[in-house]
Amino acid sequence: MSSRSSTPFVEEDDYDESVTDRALKGLLKREIELQLEIEAIDAEITKLEESLGTAVNDDLNEQDLEEFEAPEWCIPIKANVMTFDWDSLAKEVQFDVIVTDPPWQLATHAPTRGVAIAYQQLPDICIEDIPIPKLQTNGFLFIWVINNKYAKAFELMEKWGYTYIDDITWVKQTVNRRMAKGHGYYLQHAKETCLVGKKGLDPPNCRHSVGSDIIFSERRGQSQKPEELYELIEELVPNGKYLEIFGRKNNLRDYWVTIGNEL
Repeated sequence: MSSRSSTPFVEEDDYDESVTDRALKGLLKREIELQLEIEAIDAEITKLEESLGTAVNDDLNEQDLEEFEAPEWCIPIKANVMTFDWDSLAKEVQFDVIVTDPPWQLATHAPTRGVAIAYQQLPDICIEDIPIPKLQTNGFLFIWVINNKYAKAFELMEKWGYTYIDDITWVKQTVNRRMAKGHGYYLQHAKETCLVGKKGLDPPNCRHSVGSDIIFSERRGQSQKPEELYELIEELVPNGKYLEIFGRKNNLRDYWVTIGNEL
């Protein structure tokens, strides 16, 4: 009998299926091997991140503590503005000047391009609930506002019992005293605006026609406001009782009460 006749007959479809099965099994085996290798690499990466991350964070914390020194006579209160006991504070003191830089919620339909927001934003209804009227009988309110919140800021002023009297424009500059342009949806932004409201009578020692409504000052950290604003306020109301809401540690000042969760 010829060798050809002794070879078992294999249907073509059976042969293709057999080859396909072997190929699939080989691929599955290789996939399992690769998955195990990936898991091992991920475990190594996690260990490295933990060891390096801890060291880096420790270095940063030490550096931060070394570089930052709070003013001797400042009064920082680290607290959640939304849950803080404002009633108790209002019973103890009525402020001549209140400054606030609310973390306005950006418009979702027109986000600012290229800007990373490093703080939590609050919806308007939460900002409305801050009991500003309880904290001041007579005096000034300085409220920083972003482009899409002008109308809301004016609405809040009226709701809280204030009359709009002025505004201050901060023209941002670089270290070389050039205009520091930032990202904007249509136009590049190089300024910020602070609206000024007044409630009741002038506070004690209030002066008129001081300073300027334009501040030219270097842009520093994100959301850090110019020191010139605080100097202007202290010139407007010397030896006053000052409060800042949503304050940050880089704006702590002597004789100011500063409340915020980023102190």
